[in-house]
Amino acid sequence: MILALDTSGPVGSVAVAHEGDVLARGVLMQQAGHASELVPTIAAVLDDAGVDRSELTGLVVGEGPGSFTGVRVAAATAKGLSRALDLPLWPVSSLAAAALAVEEGAVRYALFDARAERVYGACYGVGGTQIETLLEPHAGELRDVLDGVVPPGAVFVGDASEKHRAVIEGGGFLVVLHEPEVLLADGLVRYWAAKPDGFGPVEDVGAWEPEYVRASSAERLWG
Repeated sequence: MILALDTSGPVGSVAVAHEGDVLARGVLMQQAGHASELVPTIAAVLDDAGVDRSELTGLVVGEGPGSFTGVRVAAATAKGLSRALDLPLWPVSSLAAAALAVEEGAVRYALFDARAERVYGACYGVGGTQIETLLEPHAGELRDVLDGVVPPGAVFVGDASEKHRAVIEGGGFLVVLHEPEVLLADGLVRYWAAKPDGFGPVEDVGAWEPEYVRASSAERLWG
């Protein structure tokens, strides 16, 4: 029985799943309210699923990249729950969650909007219950992605793929549009169920930090 949560993007999501099957889910539509709404949403989802927090056996959290504040909100909440409930914590790339949240394509290139022409990206091979990371999470400009190595047969997913659909399709690639009900928490559950090689809970929850991929604007200014 696992609890999955992600607030890396404009739409946050929470899911409770048993043996990989989602029992209940919740959506956080207002990005500015993720910090205040996440814990109440978790409580509501557990209630909808008829699951007591004592029945949980693990937590899965979207570790970014994405909104720096949003990534920290989910990470801090997951770390607090892990320590309070003595549960293992599995971090999963939010880009991998986006890739697994859709059904189309055996090769899925996930792109998140990083403002202007900048994006976060990663590419995954998906077959049945298996997932392989073909391109590790990275940050750059959209043109760097399209002019770089795009694995054959890749379809583009994620909010930046929708935002830049015309440019991506103009480059000869296919964009898979997300349905409104597609949630990253569902993708987290699917990744956890697939258990790719090397995937496991963090050893030291207190020392674990999410993957921002690039430095924040404050860190860049300080540097």
